Amino acid sequence: MSKKVLLVTGDAVEALEVFYPYYRCLEEGFEAVIASPTKKTLYTVCHDFVAGVETYTEKPAYQLDSHVSFAEVNPAEFDGLIIPGGRAPEYIRLNEALKPIVAHFFEAGKPVAAICHGSQVLTLVKEYLQDKQLTAYQACRPDVEACGAIYQTETVYVHDQLVSAHAWPDLPGFMREFIKLLK
Repeated sequence: MSKKVLLVTGDAVEALEVFYPYYRCLEEGFEAVIASPTKKTLYTVCHDFVAGVETYTEKPAYQLDSHVSFAEVNPAEFDGLIIPGGRAPEYIRLNEALKPIVAHFFEAGKPVAAICHGSQVLTLVKEYLQDKQLTAYQACRPDVEACGAIYQTETVYVHDQLVSAHAWPDLPGFMREFIKLLK
C-alpha cells in the first residue's frame, strides 16, 4: 500500500519548499495532499539572497492549488507530515485546526519534516519539542529555543522522527532523510 503524505501550508509559502517535496513524494509513488487554511489557489513566493541585503528578498512565484482545508484533514489517514517554509507558517499556525493535526504526528511517532520557517508551526506543539534537537532558518532560532528545543547549526538534522532543514538549498538532504523515515 502506498504511503500518504500531508503538506500543510498557505499563501506566501516558499515555492521550492512546497513544490520540491510535493513532486518528490509523487515521484516515490506516495500520495501527496496539500492542505491549507481554506481549499484554494495558493500564491507562492520565491525567497532569495541578494548581495548587500541583510535578509532574504521575496518575489511572487507560481500558483498552486491546495487539495483540502485544515478542517477537512483527518491526520490518522497520513503516514508523514511536511511543513514548508516561507511566510505561510507565521499565519497558518493561527488556524485552530492545525495544532491537533501536527500533534497527531508526534503522538503517533510518524515522520515530521519542517524546513526553514516551517519551524514556526512547531511552536504549536512545543510540548513535543522539549530537548529535541532541530535546525531551521537562522532567524527562527529564537522560536526553536522558545519551544525548549536545542537549535542545531547543521543544514539538515534528524532527531527521532523529526527531520529539519535550514532552507531550500538543503531540499535534497531534507527529502532524502524524510523518505528514509517514511519507508
